[in-house]
Amino acid sequence: MSSIDAPRDYLSNQIISFATDIDHFFGNERNYQESNKSVVQLALVRASGYGGNGKLVLAARANLNLPSTEKRLHLLLESNPDQNVTGEPPQSQQTTQLTNNIDKPQSIGLALRYQKFKEEFKALHLSADAGLKFQGINVNPFVRARGSYSVPFDQWRMKAEESVYWFNTIGAGETSQIDLEHLLSEPVLFRATSNATWLHEKQNLDLRQDLSIYQTVSDRTALLYQASAIGVSNPQLQLTEYIVSILYRYRLHRNWMFFNVNPQLVFPKVDNFKRNYALNMRLEIMFDENR
Repeated sequence: MSSIDAPRDYLSNQIISFATDIDHFFGNERNYQESNKSVVQLALVRASGYGGNGKLVLAARANLNLPSTEKRLHLLLESNPDQNVTGEPPQSQQTTQLTNNIDKPQSIGLALRYQKFKEEFKALHLSADAGLKFQGINVNPFVRARGSYSVPFDQWRMKAEESVYWFNTIGAGETSQIDLEHLLSEPVLFRATSNATWLHEKQNLDLRQDLSIYQTVSDRTALLYQASAIGVSNPQLQLTEYIVSILYRYRLHRNWMFFNVNPQLVFPKVDNFKRNYALNMRLEIMFDENR
């Protein structure tokens, strides 16, 4: 059986390496949470059509490793930290305060993170945060903890993530996520993501299933094809929305300026699952030690 170890390890490394590169290019939640390098993201987002107000939304976050700590201590700065708990990207978040036609964040979070990771195969990542949320003249503490573990098998990789947190606005909560990944070809990755979020105040599970295909077109361009089903557990298990979308991401300048165009078809239960249109556009500046 030892003769199959080498090709199995090679294939596992291929999946892990390509998935890491994809997450890095898209600057998604996993890249932000698990990067052992400093990451800074600034974005202007405009959501129009169903669920959007057509305004520009400003989002920002930074994960900075502190010197002389072997990258185990990080300083975090992020807009609307209590809205980031489900792992959804910043463009899905909404704010309400308008200044000069740009919606600025309702709150700013500042936290210190301790993290532990296993560099080999990027299998294990653990982190714990303690911080303060500043909202006007109000200052409130918050805490978070997150763990992830990945297991390669055959031609797939499974990654399990678990997060627990407490904020004064939403109370205690927990998010569980499982990703199944398969490399269809060198430029194409398939990922199935199952996500469940529980909040104590709501006493309800918010459920989401994503089927995603990431395609690298060139060193400047990538596409994400995604179909999603969203539901809740109370008062009974039911689907509340379907979404079909294509996200086009283009590297505008060098390795740090990106532009996204994300047309969507939304089928909400509140509209008897009739077809609705939405369009998200995002200009992002992203820096890390490789950019």
